[in-house]
Amino acid sequence: MISPPPQLDTPAVRFTQVSKRYGNTKAVDGLDLTIPQGGVVALLGPNGAGKSTTIGLLLGLMKPDSGRVELLGNDPRQPKSRQVVGAMLQDIGAPDTLRVHELIDLWSSYYELPLPLDFVLDVAGLAEIRQQKFGKLSGGQRRRVAFGIAICGNPDILVLDEPTAGLDLTSRSLLWQQVRHFARTDRTVILSTHHLEEADALADRIVLLNRGRLIADGTPEQIKAQVGGKRIRCRTRLDVALLQSMPLVADAYNEGSLTYLLTHEVEMVLRTLLALDPTLSDLDVTGVGLEEAFLRLTDQQPLIPESK
Repeated sequence: MISPPPQLDTPAVRFTQVSKRYGNTKAVDGLDLTIPQGGVVALLGPNGAGKSTTIGLLLGLMKPDSGRVELLGNDPRQPKSRQVVGAMLQDIGAPDTLRVHELIDLWSSYYELPLPLDFVLDVAGLAEIRQQKFGKLSGGQRRRVAFGIAICGNPDILVLDEPTAGLDLTSRSLLWQQVRHFARTDRTVILSTHHLEEADALADRIVLLNRGRLIADGTPEQIKAQVGGKRIRCRTRLDVALLQSMPLVADAYNEGSLTYLLTHEVEMVLRTLLALDPTLSDLDVTGVGLEEAFLRLTDQQPLIPESK
């Protein structure tokens, strides 16, 4: 069993005015961020937002140009900080010739109080492939090995970088379940993902970065509320330019033969639409999702949900 960490008032993670530059590009720009112990925090942002650099600084893989990064009150580059954190990175650099159980056993040896080998293999869904060599594994199986490596040291802080990339639906569901279980033991999970439904399903808190700066911070519902309103989907003869000019419509756009409108005044907009186009059809009204909020807060073109 994963035992809970000591109860401490010290935040799991703290960034204080942290900046990191690559040449003329500021990957992280004066970041202030405090993450208390316990729960799941999703770190989101478009490409180039500074997520990878933030994770690298958090793990002590690089030094900030200015400011301070702390893991449970300590510099993440100190050896004792390495004992309290586990990381599931996209490339673990494991030798192809080692078997799965040998890899977990090797990584476990780096920690003072690792979890039992059989427990890690079971939790990560690796028991049936424990004898297989890493070089013979599929992409999804390698991701499960990476998860096993991340949790084998019984860490207080678990960092997951695109954890479900390459996983099938069953393996993805299993990993979600284990992440939730891990977080319920008062440990901290920091999740970086491009799958916004994953963040919406798992995270207690979302931290949204753009151009190296913190632009939104709150629960998934609070992030959605920053955009607010409703989304109307319909099939209409009306030109999108006309719809965009309507005073109660925040935005309007086409996707194929369907038209989408964003508004805070659904009933009034619907009355206007029906008055202007009595042939309007395929009408649907939904709340703004996390994906829509993400794209609008980062000034990107809204995406339309895939038809089912």
